[in-house]
Amino acid sequence: MTETPEPPRFTGWAERPGRGPGPRRTPPDGRWRRRLVFGAVGVLLVGAGAGAALYAKLNGNIHTDSDVEAELRKWESERPPAGPPNAQNLLLIGSDSRTGGNSAYGRSSGQRSDTTMLLHLAADRRSATAVSIPRDLVVEVPHCKGADGRETGPQTTQFNSAFAYGGAACTIRTVEKLTRIRIDHYMIIDFVGFKRMVDAVGGVEVCLPRPVRDAEAHLDLPAGRQTLQGEAALGYVRARKSLGDGSDTERMERQQRFLGALVKKVQSNGVLLNPTRLYPVLDAATSSLTTDGGLASLRGLYELVRSTRGIPTGRVQFLTVPRREYRFDPNRDELVEPDADQLFGRLGRDLPVTVRPAPGGAERPVRSGGGAPGGGSPDDKPGPEPSPSAGSGPTFPGTTAERGICE
Repeated sequence: MTETPEPPRFTGWAERPGRGPGPRRTPPDGRWRRRLVFGAVGVLLVGAGAGAALYAKLNGNIHTDSDVEAELRKWESERPPAGPPNAQNLLLIGSDSRTGGNSAYGRSSGQRSDTTMLLHLAADRRSATAVSIPRDLVVEVPHCKGADGRETGPQTTQFNSAFAYGGAACTIRTVEKLTRIRIDHYMIIDFVGFKRMVDAVGGVEVCLPRPVRDAEAHLDLPAGRQTLQGEAALGYVRARKSLGDGSDTERMERQQRFLGALVKKVQSNGVLLNPTRLYPVLDAATSSLTTDGGLASLRGLYELVRSTRGIPTGRVQFLTVPRREYRFDPNRDELVEPDADQLFGRLGRDLPVTVRPAPGGAERPVRSGGGAPGGGSPDDKPGPEPSPSAGSGPTFPGTTAERGICE
């Protein structure tokens, strides 16, 4: 008799003692591998969603003003030609608007520019030069269209009147007329944006030779080395009466050194290479920023920052236009020629510009006449001096981001 063979046992199940056949347990290694895969996919999906949300938030922070571009197009025939390829010129405007979150700093009718800098980025991105334009500098302001739609005629007046007359468009055209350099982009940042930027990097270190108490600038600081956060930092760069000699000259010098220290801290802390540190800085920078259409996106700003992050702090330079006391009004400034023309010519052609500390170690723009720091005769000339290295061009009084405020 032939014995019938047993059917093959199904191997997908395993016997469990006392409970009959049941599902075979997945080995521990396989279970954790599967969980890790699912977990990784989940993290990527959540991260992608969060990244998109953060990008959208930062992108939405940035404001642009289409009227500025329309006004500049209207006067295109009067504007300077574009500079050398890849070199860029940005106009940085610090607004002292008292609207919105800035109302705590008092009331003001209309808009004013508190600080204006022309920032030149070399085509090879090996240097950046920021030139302060004094708000009391006497300049020729061209035809400008105001916020109310009315036109103002050309006039000779102090520089910060251009922003009051016609905002960024009028300021840009005034700077282009003054320097013969075409402005490629502009940025306007207000008090709140400045404070948030300083807070985002953890404050900036300064050294004070004596205590400072200034109710108008919201300052109450002890003497010595200390790190200033947003509100105190804003008071420090805005103060006139309680710091220095009370002049706009000294205040611009202080602003330049503070911005240099801010740049140095951003680079030394690896902010630009660390997403967790970069996001708060970007959020702060974009939250109170108005710019042109070319930069009015996170991508546009990122490309700009990415192209400059390799510039050594020793080649991030700050100076003030060569100027002296205005001949008709000691409370105003005028350009010193041919020194200013030399500076603007070199920047416009993307030629090297070198700065040097002012005599005595005080990094202060030199003025002639009665307003010159440390005295001097009216014939003293604050312009460029021969460069120590032959062929490298003139040098101008100024400072670099490498030199800290406390050095």
